[in-house]
Amino acid sequence: MSSTKDDGGWKRFVWDSDKGELLGRTGGSWLKIIGFYVIFYGCLAGIFVGTIQALLLTLSNYKPTWQDRVAPPGLSHTPRSDKSEVSFNLNDVETYLPYTKALKDFMAKYNEDLQKDQMKFEDCGNEPADYKNRGDLESDVGIRKACRFSRQLLGPCSGLEDPDFGFKEGKPCIIVKLNRIVNFRPKPPTSNESIPEEAQPKVQPFVVPIYCTNKREEDAGKIGEIKYHGIGDGFPLQYYPYYGKLLHPHYLQPLLALQFTNLTLNTELRIECKVFGDNIGYSEKDRYQGRFEIKLSINSL
Repeated sequence: MSSTKDDGGWKRFVWDSDKGELLGRTGGSWLKIIGFYVIFYGCLAGIFVGTIQALLLTLSNYKPTWQDRVAPPGLSHTPRSDKSEVSFNLNDVETYLPYTKALKDFMAKYNEDLQKDQMKFEDCGNEPADYKNRGDLESDVGIRKACRFSRQLLGPCSGLEDPDFGFKEGKPCIIVKLNRIVNFRPKPPTSNESIPEEAQPKVQPFVVPIYCTNKREEDAGKIGEIKYHGIGDGFPLQYYPYYGKLLHPHYLQPLLALQFTNLTLNTELRIECKVFGDNIGYSEKDRYQGRFEIKLSINSL
């Protein structure tokens, strides 16, 4: 008997036909509360959308609004592995094939036939020069032309004459570039105070120099000669600044090739490369900020 009453009470709560109530509220009451929440959440959505729109009005499609805390550009290299290690056997093509493939794929966008369009590319010279000013980011100039960069500038590391990039002969090449930062102008060092004595001869106008040496003391004398191939043996200023993907869609970063011509075989060698500039710094938390380390190991057994 009590079960029947309980069932009747539950059903009455869901729909009370005598009072015309659904879940304890009349139609008018439900209409008022639904209307209230529609207006309430509509106002919240309006405030949110308005705030986003106001924020978007302060942003530019071409120029970063805030760059006061942007870190100096990273220095990266190709080929690159997760552990920054390049290890291969001179007697086994398969051990260095992934490295040469990575270099071929990377260099493909620098092929001469892709840089022929006069509306997209222009010659900026094969000698270091000052910044190439193409107007302000928000000017009406539109899409900017990009400087051509010939693979031939990289000499034996271009992959044009030697498709193995020196790996077959035990003289591997590494391609180095500065990562892109919109509107960033790298500044060459104005003094030699922060530059190692061995690297000071590389300082010249209109070039951000790079220098590589052994990371560990025990590797001194085992690295051999390192040859630098590129414009001014560094990163020339005429390729800067970069105007971003929208205004500079065909931009090509200047490259530098490092060729290790006399590495000690059957030994793991750690090499550190750094770029030097007045507005380029280094961080212990980021091993690629303005520098990188690489482990090289060439086996002949």
